[in-house]
Amino acid sequence: MSKPLIGLIGLGVMGENLALNLIRHGHSVVGYDADAKRRDAFKQCTGESARVAASLSAVLSVLPAPRLIWLMVPAGATIDAILLQLQDRLSPGDVVMDGGNSHYEDTERRVKSLQAKGIHYLGLGVSGGQEGALKGPAMMPGGDPKAWDLVNTWLPDIAAHTPQGQSCCQWMGKGGAGHFVKMVHNGIEYADMQLLAESHALMERLLGFKAKAMSQAMQAWQSGWMDSYLLDITIDILRRDDAESGQALVDLILDKAEQKGTGRWTSEAALAFGVPTPTLTAAVFARITSAHKAQRLDLSTHLQGAAQPATCPPQAQTLSTLADALLAARILAFAQGFHLMGTASQERQWHIPLHTVAEVWQAGCILRGELLKPIASALARSPEALLLTDPQILQALNERMGALRQVVQWAVASDVAVPCFMSALDHWNGMRTAVSSARLIQAQRDYFGAHTYERVDRPGHFHTQWSAG
Repeated sequence: MSKPLIGLIGLGVMGENLALNLIRHGHSVVGYDADAKRRDAFKQCTGESARVAASLSAVLSVLPAPRLIWLMVPAGATIDAILLQLQDRLSPGDVVMDGGNSHYEDTERRVKSLQAKGIHYLGLGVSGGQEGALKGPAMMPGGDPKAWDLVNTWLPDIAAHTPQGQSCCQWMGKGGAGHFVKMVHNGIEYADMQLLAESHALMERLLGFKAKAMSQAMQAWQSGWMDSYLLDITIDILRRDDAESGQALVDLILDKAEQKGTGRWTSEAALAFGVPTPTLTAAVFARITSAHKAQRLDLSTHLQGAAQPATCPPQAQTLSTLADALLAARILAFAQGFHLMGTASQERQWHIPLHTVAEVWQAGCILRGELLKPIASALARSPEALLLTDPQILQALNERMGALRQVVQWAVASDVAVPCFMSALDHWNGMRTAVSSARLIQAQRDYFGAHTYERVDRPGHFHTQWSAG
């Protein structure tokens, strides 16, 4: 079967590498970018393997029906501007694929708008960075099912594949489902990165480790459920020296973490859908706190803290405890993300296959790692259940919660900020509390606002006249 010709709009690093990936898999590509320098660079990179168009009209003129347009441009207004230029030039049956980090609500809107014109829109979450784009990313397609029908014979081929040969490109659901899954992927990614950064801070404060010693310690964690891409790159980062000074490069990097917004979107979605994701949200606020460098420098000279770190057991035992705490916190972060996806899917009727999400994330994407295998198995057994109720997951957590409590205690005693470790422990405690202090909050709300409350001993809603006045 001949491979379709694809019009690729957006020739930055991601677009260029995706083009090379497509070409390697036998596709013909015609590329366009509004930036002439990028068009020239694309021409030099691809040579005779791809065509370069000087305008959007030129792209459309060479594509056979139904035309396939793949957008790799910044999310937001840029995509809307391109769609505005395209929509009157496209024909019913054409397919537009958005491979950027678009907000899922924008994707929902675009799917409906283009469906009315007979144009099929695919919201395509893509993870794996520039290397993934070149070698095979994880892809999370959603949107118009007819768009998926037109691309599912070839799109999964260019994605990453698991060791078992399964493509890491599977249908996520209609509307904004694909971009929602990618957004939550990034929210979990924020937490996973922050937990590794907090582990770095604890090794430094509690054990006095330098970067290379941390790298060696983390190498011992590269087995079982702990093994992951983010752990691998962290080990590599910590062993890297600055070429000029010979110092550990990580110690010369300004401690202000930037962000592009997908972590914040995840937290906003959690609030909108009423799902507790405290560890994912703590990671966002940790980045925001880091950005206030000047204030942190000033307050570090005024706010008093512990003079000495906590007394810890021997080094090997401390590292083992930290490893167990890290795995427990990671499991809880993933559980929060999947809880959010499940709730949103049910409310929006997306029918996201959660076990398939865990399978798609096992290769190609930033979150890839061994932990996703038991998560996929748990969700295959009980698709509608919380991960925390799965016997295998629950056993792993129960065996490690003592370590998480211990690490949080060490951090508190040593004045080490560990918002993700703390929030993971708080989440565990909150979710296993059968009777919570929220009963007092309901009474307070009824006192000042007559909002009423429910009782545990009889059905209905009740109001108390709390004040004699």
